[in-house]
Amino acid sequence: MIHIVLVEPEIPQNTGNISRTCATTGCALHLVKPLGFSIDEKAVRRAGLDYWQYLNLTVHENYEEFAAFAEGRGKIYYCTTKAQKVYSEVDFSDDQQEIFLLFGRETKGLPERIMKPYPERCIRIPMIDEARSLNLSNAVAIIAYEALRQQDFGALKRGGQFTGRID
Repeated sequence: MIHIVLVEPEIPQNTGNISRTCATTGCALHLVKPLGFSIDEKAVRRAGLDYWQYLNLTVHENYEEFAAFAEGRGKIYYCTTKAQKVYSEVDFSDDQQEIFLLFGRETKGLPERIMKPYPERCIRIPMIDEARSLNLSNAVAIIAYEALRQQDFGALKRGGQFTGRID
């Protein structure tokens, strides 16, 4: 299973979009407090309202609680603009191992104390030097879909049928 972990997210619309991505891909979503919003807010649910019931959501009181949850379950990758390794250089193909993809706050990224001990597990999305970063929900989608692609998309439907409705 792929787990998307948002450490101290600040923008409800991003979390709503990410929840929709998680619900439609079967990825679990973990929110690590403090949150910059209430998950009951309309802004969060608006982006993923039709999908909220399909979401595998866990809220952790702090990073230490999340770390205790994840310990021994699989590999943790720290998604940051400060990494040397590009996300496409990572082997996510072992679908028997749980993968945790950690993303930090929209304004500051992951705290240094969390990722500093694991430089070999820090990954980034390539972009021009002048750019600060991608939108968080876009970054999550890019890396999550690479992991899913490497796992041959696991249990996701291939091809589906067009219903004539585009949401």
